[in-house]
Amino acid sequence: MKTLYFDCIAGASGDMILGALLDAGLSFDKLKEKLNLLNLDEFKLTLIKVKKNGFAASKLDVIVKDEKHERHFADIKNIIEQSHLSEKVKKDALKIFWALCEQEGAIHDSSPEKVHLHELGGVDTIVDVVGILVALELMGIKKIISSPLPFGRGFVNGAHGKIPLPAPATAALLKNIPVYGIDINHELVTPTGAVLLKTLASEFGKMPAMSIHNIGYGAGTRDMEIPNILRVFIGETNIHGEYITEQLILLETNIDDQNPEFYDHIMNLLFEKGALDVWMDSIQMKKNRPAVKLSVLCKPGESDKMKRIIFSESGALGVREQVVMRHSLPRELKSVKTKYGHVNVKFARFNGNIKIIPEYDDCKTLAIENKRPVAEIYREAILSASKEIGK
Repeated sequence: MKTLYFDCIAGASGDMILGALLDAGLSFDKLKEKLNLLNLDEFKLTLIKVKKNGFAASKLDVIVKDEKHERHFADIKNIIEQSHLSEKVKKDALKIFWALCEQEGAIHDSSPEKVHLHELGGVDTIVDVVGILVALELMGIKKIISSPLPFGRGFVNGAHGKIPLPAPATAALLKNIPVYGIDINHELVTPTGAVLLKTLASEFGKMPAMSIHNIGYGAGTRDMEIPNILRVFIGETNIHGEYITEQLILLETNIDDQNPEFYDHIMNLLFEKGALDVWMDSIQMKKNRPAVKLSVLCKPGESDKMKRIIFSESGALGVREQVVMRHSLPRELKSVKTKYGHVNVKFARFNGNIKIIPEYDDCKTLAIENKRPVAEIYREAILSASKEIGK
């Protein structure tokens, strides 16, 4: 699977992201050709090579003439919908700007439709957002992962005067995303960078196991104590060809003082909040006390939510955390028709063979409705799925 990893050394902004993608091999001419489909004639792009603390990086600038900064969502929607961009780029762009409007509206106690986007409504922001979506489409990126994001300190000038860093929109957009503070008095993550990464990245954490094909460096404007660059790695995460390799988090805790009736509730909460798997093992602790080891598998960006549930809902006083690698088969979910009703079935391929796994809950529901053994529904689903493969 073609994967893009954002290494946010000094934060993220729209121009840094786009500069990094150009540095990693995106054609500048093709990008300009696609951006012309916006039908905006008041901007031009410049691309130069610069050095940041010794690192060579690509610096992209959107030069705008006669800029009208203040726009409503309807204005931006009109620009995007009247363009000749692909439907996917249009849909994703509108999703990103709507997320910006929602946060700005909440900050200024206004509805998303009525809020004014000042700097964020400028042509340069529209070009950055659409340009990045076009770049991902041109480069065939299928999965995006980002490192945790650094927050600087200080103030930045905005339409309403001095704004504390991180900017309120940035902070709001990055709720439940891994961030950390560093002792630098500059804006490191802009609202545009925040909304792009939150919307596009499927997870935040360490770099996954991948075969790297391209590396790119995008430069920010300022010179700082650290290299003001964003680095991207592009490559294949399915490095073994037949299965997907990804980095996950395993959380474990030993519990010896829990009412066993409560475990069902804890497990359901963990699954609702994004756990990939939850299980329990019977163990023997010190002084021969019987206990349960609760294990939770989740994506890196979800581990804090899982720990909060464990601490809130159980008697656990500590949680062990470790990074694990999971190898899984690519799968496809299809609904197949049986004589008892429809069942969702997973299809997975390996070594030239196809594995067929019916969804148990679907089979259970049909078994109750038809007053038949669940094993019979299960067999019927496999039979129907096999016929689908034959077709």
